Amino acid sequence: MSSITAVATIDPPRSSGLDLPAIAALCGSGAILLGALGFQYLGGYPPCSLCYWQRYGHVAVMALAWLALLPLGRSAKIAFATLSGVALLATAGIAVYHVGVEWKWWAGPSGCTGAVSGLGMSVEELKRILMGTKMIRCDEIPWSLFGLSMAGWNAVLSAILGGWVLERTWRSAPKSV
Repeated sequence: MSSITAVATIDPPRSSGLDLPAIAALCGSGAILLGALGFQYLGGYPPCSLCYWQRYGHVAVMALAWLALLPLGRSAKIAFATLSGVALLATAGIAVYHVGVEWKWWAGPSGCTGAVSGLGMSVEELKRILMGTKMIRCDEIPWSLFGLSMAGWNAVLSAILGGWVLERTWRSAPKSV
């Protein structure tokens, strides 16, 4: 009795060269967000409104990078990877603005405080909460390392990663004639 053995091999799809910048943007922004959440929930450093703006930028980066990883046409992948790099640079710009507010180079937004919702509360309950709530100011530096605040580190890391993502994306893009 003879048996026939069939061996199937599956070749993984080949990378277009655009996956690496998209993966770097996705993982880099994810790591920065995880760090911010760690500072917030483990370290006890609540974010101010400018911190939230920076977080929204990283969420946008992650969404755009994820779209660049989908099996789309090359032009769409280039567009989404490029947009993720631009979003990283925009996030770095917001962080630089925050650093300027921290260093008193310019004024920050007037409503730069932590959010408190008073819906469904009595005046006394709301007063008790407000009296016990520490104002989260954008112009104070609660933590720094080597002279850079969290916003400063975000500016540096986002700018470097954004520039690298754009450079790698454009290097992988086809050259027009």
